[in-house]
Amino acid sequence: MRETKSDGELLRAIAADGDRRAFEELYRRYAPWLTARLRGRCADAGVVDDVVQETFLAVWRGTARYREEGSSGDAAGWLWRIGSRRLIDTLRGDGARGRMRQALARLRHRDEVSAEERVLAGVEHGDLAGALTRLSPELRAVLQATVIDGLTTREAAVLLGIPPGTVKTRALRARKQLREALA
Repeated sequence: MRETKSDGELLRAIAADGDRRAFEELYRRYAPWLTARLRGRCADAGVVDDVVQETFLAVWRGTARYREEGSSGDAAGWLWRIGSRRLIDTLRGDGARGRMRQALARLRHRDEVSAEERVLAGVEHGDLAGALTRLSPELRAVLQATVIDGLTTREAAVLLGIPPGTVKTRALRARKQLREALA
């Protein structure tokens, strides 16, 4: 019969000798439990799995030190503290990366000319009236309602007797045709 080692014995063997069997036993004992606890804090299973792996890597590499004395003697509590801190760090990192991506996207699009600016430039330098008359009556009616009259998509849909999705599609098509005609 195989002797069952205490958590403290497993952690000492991992720290002192890099005992692979002790590490595997600790992982089998606590990885499912830690995963379940972290999934209560984060719905993204992939993030939780990564955090569990990072937690046990910290134990294996010795970057996380276990102390039996005092109130920190509980191995489960110690693993929970490591895992929960790593989860917070990961979530904060994703938030920061997401905010950075949004800021960069805004900067990238800032230099692009808006559709309204293109139309105004067309008024000054192109044949807007001619481009408008070349639009189909359906597209022209949607532009009239949404741009000139300032109606919302829903209000234009009621006025024109068509679904809101059709209003959006026709407005996009009309703007595209105007851009091409005025370019």
